Amino acid sequence: MLDLNVHIDLRQMPVIIAEIGINHNGDVSIAKKLIDGAIFAGADAVKFQKRTVEKVYSREELDKYRESPWGTTNRAQKLGLEFGEKEYDEIDRYCREKGIIWFASAWDIDSQHFLRKYNCKYNKVASAMLTHKDLLEAVAEEKKYTFISTGMSTMEEIEKAVNVFKKADCPYELMHCNATYPMKDDEANLFMIPVLRERFKCKVGYSGHEVGLITSSAAVVLGATSIERHITLDRAMYGSDQAASIEVMGFYRLINYIKTIKQALGDGVKRVTPEEENIKKKLRKISTI
Repeated sequence: MLDLNVHIDLRQMPVIIAEIGINHNGDVSIAKKLIDGAIFAGADAVKFQKRTVEKVYSREELDKYRESPWGTTNRAQKLGLEFGEKEYDEIDRYCREKGIIWFASAWDIDSQHFLRKYNCKYNKVASAMLTHKDLLEAVAEEKKYTFISTGMSTMEEIEKAVNVFKKADCPYELMHCNATYPMKDDEANLFMIPVLRERFKCKVGYSGHEVGLITSSAAVVLGATSIERHITLDRAMYGSDQAASIEVMGFYRLINYIKTIKQALGDGVKRVTPEEENIKKKLRKISTI
């Protein structure tokens, strides 16, 4: 029998992360609207993605044909989506002005070094980067609280990544994840949340890419200590992540569902509530126990 109470308080709200990622489509004004939407919905933080395009992708991959608003190659598309220092300076300023935490997942070491300028509260390891030992070490040496997504990874690969953070004495939290976009609900395998918690004796969150809100809500019942979902202004917008994202009002509903679930879970102590006492007086006429 799994112990659902290892290292967690089921009554505590999870950290809610609105993953903006690349849903801004290379436009700071869209990024700001998404930040505003995350604040309206009640998210604790917004997250971006940072890449040095020429280092993350091969020349062959970048030269492939791909139509996009920025041109007809993968290179044009990926460079069009990528924010640089000017844009991140403005994101940093705007988030500080609005009072919301922001951070980003780096996809290469240069990008991780770039992000250090902003002294973000958190770091994030994307599922695709979980086996990139040099990058993991660069993240872990900062000793910032780090969310580690575990999509498309074996337990052995997760353990090797965890060992990097343990060796560096860097605090971390695993995030159960299926890295398909969008993910089918029957592929969520949410029981991995308590399994990972039991195996690694750490907090475990959930990074979801499904359509809808039910699966992410269910993850909370299993003790997920963080919930990360992509946020968008419109799921019909251009972009590979839009279909697996939640629009602002959907994000608002999700957070309210999570709050309701946390209230409903209670504390596990059996008691007769004051409301029940009134009903008890009316209905319980015989008590011979």
